[in-house]
Amino acid sequence: MVEKMNQPLRLLYIVSHPIQYQAPLLRHIASEPSIKLTVLFESMVTTGKYTDPGFGCHVNWDVPLTEGYTYHHVSSNSEACAFLRETDVLWVHGWNSRLKRSVISSAKSCGVPVLIRGENTANAMPDEYGLRGLVKRWYLSRIFAKSAGFLCIGSKNRQYYKERGISEDRLFYMPYAVDNDFFSERAKEAALRRDDFRKELCITSGRAVVLFAGKLQQRKHPRTLFEAWRALAGHRRPYLLYVGDGEERETLMSLSKDEPLVRVLGFRNQTELPAFYDLADIFVLAGEREAWGLAINEAMVSGTAIIASDQCGAAADLIDDATGALVPPGDASILTETLWQLLEDRQALSTMKTAATKKIAAWNFNEDLKGLKAALKWVCPTPPPA
Repeated sequence: MVEKMNQPLRLLYIVSHPIQYQAPLLRHIASEPSIKLTVLFESMVTTGKYTDPGFGCHVNWDVPLTEGYTYHHVSSNSEACAFLRETDVLWVHGWNSRLKRSVISSAKSCGVPVLIRGENTANAMPDEYGLRGLVKRWYLSRIFAKSAGFLCIGSKNRQYYKERGISEDRLFYMPYAVDNDFFSERAKEAALRRDDFRKELCITSGRAVVLFAGKLQQRKHPRTLFEAWRALAGHRRPYLLYVGDGEERETLMSLSKDEPLVRVLGFRNQTELPAFYDLADIFVLAGEREAWGLAINEAMVSGTAIIASDQCGAAADLIDDATGALVPPGDASILTETLWQLLEDRQALSTMKTAATKKIAAWNFNEDLKGLKAALKWVCPTPPPA
């Protein structure tokens, strides 16, 4: 007697728009034979040239955002809910839109189990005080009650859910990862032409490089980094590179106009970033209310030591004495001291860079798929019949 094969589990995923970090993960999940993935986007704005509010400039991503998986654009609750009839499990990224919240409620009503994956941490999305805080917690409890499980991007995210009454058996580890292979391979390619890249940027060899890459926003404290760099002794100062755009760019350009070791280089696309990570000795992301900081993943994959804010979601999981250092946001004097400590011993810094690459290797899409499959098994223990 031939045993019937089970059908792939039908997983419906709803997210705001195509995201450069998520696209390779969705392709990875779609390649899993036991899962039939369908993705719903509320907007398709990022698939062409658009103005990114954080960067404050036009962006046109140079990596594929919608290839390798099935997707649809939906603009109403009725359009999205129509897919629930052919769905075994609903997975939602966050709950920050009316459409997402409505579909979560509809799934609960029709017996489709819900998984939520959000970026929330107590530092990045704190509750309000007093009555507003009580109302927010009540509001969140109503949303969370409709979800069978939660996909945790890291330990701070996991703690966020636990502090809001979610039991341990409903929490599943699905680490916030980037496409490690993409950044690793391109960083290795960049290393072969590192000398030429230095010449292109007018950077001489023998002097360390400190990098900031991301949105130049006040809460990320790029000016604090400049102040900390300027306080370093002149002959020991590293090059300081700002790769990105945003509200602080003009200020940084003005502050650094007479500083020959500072480069404010503007926005660079995904395929360009690995060369900067390869060039850098230290990557700095010392902002406040940073839900995670995926640029930290990118830098670590590429072999860069990290200085991060203790308010950064990634800090608890990825940054320790072996891979970098933690600093409070907005404190230039402590950041200066930390930069000095890391730059003083170049051999120790080299060891730290190697340790960063080793540590981030375990933070990958295979672990994401493993965690997702564990959650799916929990919320849907009986496989769909053939």
